[in-house]
Amino acid sequence: MSFANLKTNRSAAISKLVQAAEQANPSETKSYGDDRFWKPTRDKAGNGYAVIRFLPAKEGEDLPWVKYWDHGFKGPTGLWYIENSLTSIGQDDPVSEMNSALWNSGRDEDKATARDRKRRLHYASNILVVSDPGNPANEGKVFLYKFGKKIFDKIMDVMQPQFADENPVNPYDFWEGADFKIKIRQVEGWVNYDKSEFAPASALHGGDEERLEKVYNELYSLQDFLDPKNYKSYAELKAKMNKVLGVSGGVEAAAPSYEEVQAPVQRQVSSAYEASDDVEVVADTSTDSEEDTLSYFAKLAKE
Repeated sequence: MSFANLKTNRSAAISKLVQAAEQANPSETKSYGDDRFWKPTRDKAGNGYAVIRFLPAKEGEDLPWVKYWDHGFKGPTGLWYIENSLTSIGQDDPVSEMNSALWNSGRDEDKATARDRKRRLHYASNILVVSDPGNPANEGKVFLYKFGKKIFDKIMDVMQPQFADENPVNPYDFWEGADFKIKIRQVEGWVNYDKSEFAPASALHGGDEERLEKVYNELYSLQDFLDPKNYKSYAELKAKMNKVLGVSGGVEAAAPSYEEVQAPVQRQVSSAYEASDDVEVVADTSTDSEEDTLSYFAKLAKE
């Protein structure tokens, strides 16, 4: 919609976004070295702080976020597999197929391997950087921001409050949204966003519509995240997977058996990979996370 219609047509925005979040099935494009993307600065201790504002969808696009999956693991060869998953765009993916075969074997060690190589969830949205103490030059600028389920859950929490004394807030709204305070800590060696929170609802730029329209016109399209041309083909991904796992046969090789790939996958994250804050690698021992993993592979097993 145009900026002129944005303010008048936002009454049902929260319910629409909530419904979309429950049905979302999008994707990603490369962001390494892409100056469209913003990342919070962290100090030597791994801590960081910044304030951002999530922004509405660009004209012609329905949602202010995209959702996608990737795989990241280190094989017995010492090589890393870090690639977007074709399941993000509704296509078969060789790693997901291998994980399904491992899960279906019924062996605990196979299931552990599948867990190590499971899909990882990411989101991306347009944001305005309100405060960036680590890099003040970013303040007042529009960027794309990649984030994980932890932050998305916080977005959903304010759109769907659980208590009677809380009013729903659409954090993507110019006039009635809220700034988001990113608070990053290093907890037992893992990046942690638990203390991040939304400020009270307020109009961005005090509701100055000239400034808001300028921001609106600077929004990036999220359609690239959904474009199949930004994904490697099934054959390319399978060849990469076989190389990382040390399986001979190239592109046409059959999915490796457990015996071929049983060397344990190292759990540490490479320096380049760890630099991407959207990964949100955490020491996740929560029941919800375990249930998500189990339900994902159970679904694969039925397909």
